[in-house]
Amino acid sequence: MDNEFSLLWVGAVVPKRHARRAVTRSLLKRQIRGAFERHAAALPGGLWLVRLRAPFAPRDYPSAASAALAGAARVELDQLLERVRQRPAPPLPAVPLA
Repeated sequence: MDNEFSLLWVGAVVPKRHARRAVTRSLLKRQIRGAFERHAAALPGGLWLVRLRAPFAPRDYPSAASAALAGAARVELDQLLERVRQRPAPPLPAVPLA
């Protein structure tokens, strides 16, 4: 790689209060990693952190690891990463030359 920032480092935080069962938390973390793999070529390198801010409605997804939940998470993550891709990159800080 040309520089250390061309790599994607991804962290996933899925709080227990939003996803009670471990199987659900694991499913969501796999979806997060998968979304970054699908969009890696279009994203700027660096450190990325994805945090689940609100739970998925349990009444809509009664199974802890249902295909419907995986699909809903995939769609939401793809939309999020697409919005990030379309944002202009922040300017790099000026480095004084000695």
